[in-house]
Amino acid sequence: MRRSSAFAVAVAMVATLVVMPSAAPAQKVLKIGYPVWVGYGPLFLAQKKGFLKELGVNVQFVNMEDTKTRYVALAAGQIDGLMTTIDTMVLRVRPDFRIAAVMAFDDSKGGDGIVARKEITSIKDLKGKKVAYGEGSVSHFLLGYLLRQNGLSFKDIVSVNMTAGDAGAAFVAGKVDAAVTWEPWLTKGKSAPHGHLLVDSSTTPGLIVDVLVFSKKVLAARGADVRNVVRGYHRGVEYWKTYPDESNQIMAQAVGGWLKDPKVFAETLTGIRYYDYEMNRAFFASGGGAFRTSQFAIDFWAAQGKVQIKGLKAADILNASFIAK
Repeated sequence: MRRSSAFAVAVAMVATLVVMPSAAPAQKVLKIGYPVWVGYGPLFLAQKKGFLKELGVNVQFVNMEDTKTRYVALAAGQIDGLMTTIDTMVLRVRPDFRIAAVMAFDDSKGGDGIVARKEITSIKDLKGKKVAYGEGSVSHFLLGYLLRQNGLSFKDIVSVNMTAGDAGAAFVAGKVDAAVTWEPWLTKGKSAPHGHLLVDSSTTPGLIVDVLVFSKKVLAARGADVRNVVRGYHRGVEYWKTYPDESNQIMAQAVGGWLKDPKVFAETLTGIRYYDYEMNRAFFASGGGAFRTSQFAIDFWAAQGKVQIKGLKAADILNASFIAK
């Protein structure tokens, strides 16, 4: 009898195991590398408000300030995606490393620029002067564009290669005549006794655009997750529109670094504009701003022998199919 009871219990236990649903597999983490920048805020907001979780995607943000480090990590599979600008993508893509931008975060409308000595009153006045900027960076791209617009080239200036932050600090210290940089160094530079703001990106709308980039291998394998990240970002932007003060507080803490003070975050935010769903749709439309900016960047860097794929076209580094609301 005891044997029969034990058998019955065993059968019941097996039956229970069969009919009970198995635990859902843990969500695979999608790792995204980023530098500290105000433009990326809404994606962090989407995570903090639970939008990404609601959409079934598990994102881990990995702080990597150096641009090259982010791309090396992406190529090695240490991260799945990264945040960057369109112009730097062109420098990094190569035959064995195919990548694509799937959405725009923001564009610069004053967040990047050049601080210079007060006697330098135009771009043409930079001729023969020591100008600090990061080679291969967005600062390099902006400076090249402005020089070309004014009939100059890099041969006409004395280039000093350093990061945007170091360039700003060098200018404040009086070690260079001008620096291509971003906040907070634009403010520090123009506040220096010898300095002023020569020009900023409000004069070049749509030129400097932050984008979300993934390797094409990740896009093929995890397309649904990528689409939900984009969808979550757009939800973050809409939440920010409705609750800007709360959102700025959350984003400042989440993005961290030199932006962790909500006041500094809000001040820096005035130098960019976030892209919502409709703006991204228009930007990534055939022949839209994403294609124009990308092609300009390709032509710019190709002229300097820095493009690693012969015949590279804008369509090779853009993928509009992930724009989702």
